[in-house]
Amino acid sequence: MIYLKSESEIEKMRESTLIVSQTLGKIAQKIEPGVTTATLDRIAEDFIADQGGRPAFKGYGPSSNPFPATLCISVNEEVVHGIPSNRKLLEGDIVSVDCGVEKNGYFGDHAYTFIVGEVDDEVKKLLQTTLNSLHFGIEQAIHGNKLGDIGHAIQSTCEQEGYGVVRDLVGHGLGKSLHEDPSVPNYGRKGKGTRLRSGMTLAIEPMINMGTWKVKTLSDGWTIVSADGSLSAHFEHDIVVREGEAEILSTFDYIAELSKNPENVFYHG
Repeated sequence: MIYLKSESEIEKMRESTLIVSQTLGKIAQKIEPGVTTATLDRIAEDFIADQGGRPAFKGYGPSSNPFPATLCISVNEEVVHGIPSNRKLLEGDIVSVDCGVEKNGYFGDHAYTFIVGEVDDEVKKLLQTTLNSLHFGIEQAIHGNKLGDIGHAIQSTCEQEGYGVVRDLVGHGLGKSLHEDPSVPNYGRKGKGTRLRSGMTLAIEPMINMGTWKVKTLSDGWTIVSADGSLSAHFEHDIVVREGEAEILSTFDYIAELSKNPENVFYHG
């Protein structure tokens, strides 16, 4: 069932989403060669607690194998759900950081792919195209359109560059739950799927591989990697479907403001 949010509910979501945005800014301050992903996770968990929030991912999932950390940190060929560890980031890595926060009963959840040091232009192109596709998808998230319009915008943007659009993982609704209906695929056909209505709140999150769209899950039960070992990028925003133009609740401005490497901060354009 799809829940349309009232303006008061959206304001509560905005609070949670702001904490996520600020947390990603804190991560941007610390990402550099030699830092461990576990260190980044501790920084995030402490900051979220200081803001009165709760990490949404920690403990999420089956009781037999709950996710053990605050952040999903996925490096290079890891698409999503990477588990923080003592792994040290290296010059030339790309790092997708996904963060979720619950505060006052509502969730925020978005992600950004960072560059560690320097990478070649082909890697930058992957990240820029993925971010552009996110915004082209958001442009379609307006009252009266269909879910397929969002997916088609993302898919066509990325496939025309030869990239693989992951099928096994999709965006989602969110609000009182971290994952609500509807699912929001990053592929689709124009004019097909569920009709979008004002007040729907969605997490739109293209996951795009430099090679194949196919993925596989590692033995930890969480980390998902590209099947051919190609690099993967992931960007995510939380939005509200509105008349005429979607409202973006999340922001990457804190990343731009606090990044150690502002030349590696990506903008839609």
